[in-house]
Amino acid sequence: MRKIISIVMVGVLLFSNTLKVNAFETTIESKAGVLMEGSTGEIIFEKNMDEKLPIASVTKVMTLLLTFEALESGKINMNDKVIISANAAGMGGSQVFLETGETQTVEALVKSIVIASGNDASVAIAEHIAGSEEIFVQMMNKRAKELGMTNTYFLDTCGLTDVGHYSTAKDVAIMSRELLKHEEVLEYTTLWSDEIVHSTRRGDEVTELWNTNKLLRSYNGITGLKTGYTRAAGFCITATATRDSLTLISVILGGESSAGRFYEASKLLDVGYTNFKTIEGEKITNPLGSIKIQKGIIDEALVYQKNEVKILLAKDDEENIKKEIQLIENLEAPLSRGTKVGTIIYTANNKKVAEEDLIVRDDILKAGIKDNLKVILKNWL
Repeated sequence: MRKIISIVMVGVLLFSNTLKVNAFETTIESKAGVLMEGSTGEIIFEKNMDEKLPIASVTKVMTLLLTFEALESGKINMNDKVIISANAAGMGGSQVFLETGETQTVEALVKSIVIASGNDASVAIAEHIAGSEEIFVQMMNKRAKELGMTNTYFLDTCGLTDVGHYSTAKDVAIMSRELLKHEEVLEYTTLWSDEIVHSTRRGDEVTELWNTNKLLRSYNGITGLKTGYTRAAGFCITATATRDSLTLISVILGGESSAGRFYEASKLLDVGYTNFKTIEGEKITNPLGSIKIQKGIIDEALVYQKNEVKILLAKDDEENIKKEIQLIENLEAPLSRGTKVGTIIYTANNKKVAEEDLIVRDDILKAGIKDNLKVILKNWL
């Protein structure tokens, strides 16, 4: 069995031992809420974050996630023409008044979902991607499981169903964070208004789109993301913002009023920006020491951190962070590029706050007879 050796490195980075801001006596009146940091996924604040609740049109975050994943994979294109079905055109609730048989581009449907929360547009794009809304809903539930959204179940693409269709504040934050990885969605979620053109039998008609997220006009750094309302769900929002490279996701479910959800979402964002920041760990281009290699054409190799690491930091609880490097002993060649040879652990006040693999960045070949003879000769001389 390989042994582990440890090297402790005292760094100059800073970190907080306590992340939750509930200690700041932050409160919300809505049924549930979460404040999540976008790059790390750390939960900063939570209230009833695992309570299953109807989420109304916040459902469309998953609809948009599958749409942008289909765009990224090349399955669909923004310029694709979509013929609107009677099923899509017949959707109630918020809509952009698509008519049966008219043609819209995928981009027009995306704008209609993001800006105006169009239920008809949601169903139309689902049918375009999967062939039917039913199959698309299966894809939504499958993706939710893949993301670890263990308390979520979808019955439609837009959130009109209240009974049996549910999620949680935590799960909404998870899927919002995943959607933000597709940065092109921000081109649409930051639009206050736009329009689409209907080509109908009556000729071309224009429908103006107005964003349902009022924070776009009042909150510094806001980037989206989605509102929702039904009588059963109450007033909901997943609000995202970025300032100074710190991205926060504020989720409010079961709000009592439209103004109340915007106030509480911004209140959580304010707490995040007032009290927290993110710091970066070691650069992946910096060697973090070397490791001994047995039976290789070289005796030792430099080690590097595999991926960049970001750490969430509380501004009022600054402690020196320590970095501990654990290397695997008795490694033998051959080793391929990218092989894990150890771990770097970031700690603060004896608490682990981040961890990442250490790797070698080059192939290390096993020494042959000639290589061994050269070593013997060199040592003899």
